[in-house]
Amino acid sequence: MSEWIEVVILGIIEGITEFLPISSTGHLLLAEQFLSRRQSDAFLVVIQSGAVAAVLLVFKQRLRQLLFGWRRDPAARDYLVRLIAAFALTSAGGLILKAVDFELPETATPVGVALLVGGERWLRGRTVTEVVTWSMAVAMGLAQLVAAVFPGTSRSGAAILITLVMGLSRSMSIEFSFLLGVPTLVAAGIVQGASYYRHPGDELLRADMLLLGIVVSAVTAFIAVTWLLRYVRTHTFEGFGWYRIALGAAVLLPVLLR
Repeated sequence: MSEWIEVVILGIIEGITEFLPISSTGHLLLAEQFLSRRQSDAFLVVIQSGAVAAVLLVFKQRLRQLLFGWRRDPAARDYLVRLIAAFALTSAGGLILKAVDFELPETATPVGVALLVGGERWLRGRTVTEVVTWSMAVAMGLAQLVAAVFPGTSRSGAAILITLVMGLSRSMSIEFSFLLGVPTLVAAGIVQGASYYRHPGDELLRADMLLLGIVVSAVTAFIAVTWLLRYVRTHTFEGFGWYRIALGAAVLLPVLLR
């Protein structure tokens, strides 16, 4: 299979799964089990910038309100401060993982386990709020660290689930999780990219393949995020839970039968 076709496949998977609660890293690791070559971690992290660009476009009005209205709007100011605090918590944990040379596992088994563990049914009948509290912001920051350690754990899914349990509304959980993902993914891309170019190893990143992956992930992420925002108006996340259970079982069954 041509390299550009494999890059397109990875870009599509990244774009679709980055912000859906089904784990982009887990899906990318699984996909590479069937491709002829394994891309570097730097490549997989950098193409996430396409998904970031898509979220910025989808939430451009909300971002404008936060960036330019925080002085006169106390609610926007509180929201922005908590968003920054959650990102700071994730960043601190990420730097610690980087310092200890943590690497994602390359086998499919832990991905399958995490998919099964994350495939729970969502809680129902809870009183919800539209206000992101300090405890919710901290919980989201920690949830992103859990997703960084276990590749089958969805970053957005873990962050959304924990705040749903804490009483945040579905729409606000999605918004805060997605906006928190923007600086998180950008920072991860910068750190990973800089590290790779200081110590490139045996395989160099090709600029044309990187650009292709970024563009493909941006287009598919925009479609996926736009669809999800419409979907959650009338549906719960239960379908994603069943999908994760089915995929986790499919990954683990061949391993258990060996």
